[in-house]
Amino acid sequence: MAGVTRSLDGEPRASVEEVLALVRASGGRATASRRVLLEVLFSSNDHRSVEELAAAVQARAPEVHLSTVYRNLEELERLGVIVHTHLGHGPATYQLARDAHSHLICGHCGRRFEAPEALFVGLAREASERYGFTIDPRHFAILGRCAECPPDVPGDGA
Repeated sequence: MAGVTRSLDGEPRASVEEVLALVRASGGRATASRRVLLEVLFSSNDHRSVEELAAAVQARAPEVHLSTVYRNLEELERLGVIVHTHLGHGPATYQLARDAHSHLICGHCGRRFEAPEALFVGLAREASERYGFTIDPRHFAILGRCAECPPDVPGDGA
């Protein structure tokens, strides 16, 4: 389902216009800055930081301030159109709320792997049964060491 986002109502949103209709239906406004941000988000499958998104938005609309990008991201996340993820020690990144995927990151070389949600089924079940806790594996990255890097050395931080 590449290119399709799912909002809080569970309905797929495949275009900027559909997301703007959702914004309007929730009482928000379809502003020019929001449209440009959505166009930037729909133009890439990458995880991008706020600063990267703001730079891409400002390349198209220089008058849009960083604070406006932040406010729009908060609203789009509240509506379930985007998700933010913590990929290691860097800033949070944002992308359209497509099919859930988690991340594995090598603490030695930084290589990133997208992990299917199914990988976390057992962990999610155990967390729920044992602690009554629901995990969202899309929200964080699991740090470790990839097969390409040398074995773990105690005290090297990975």
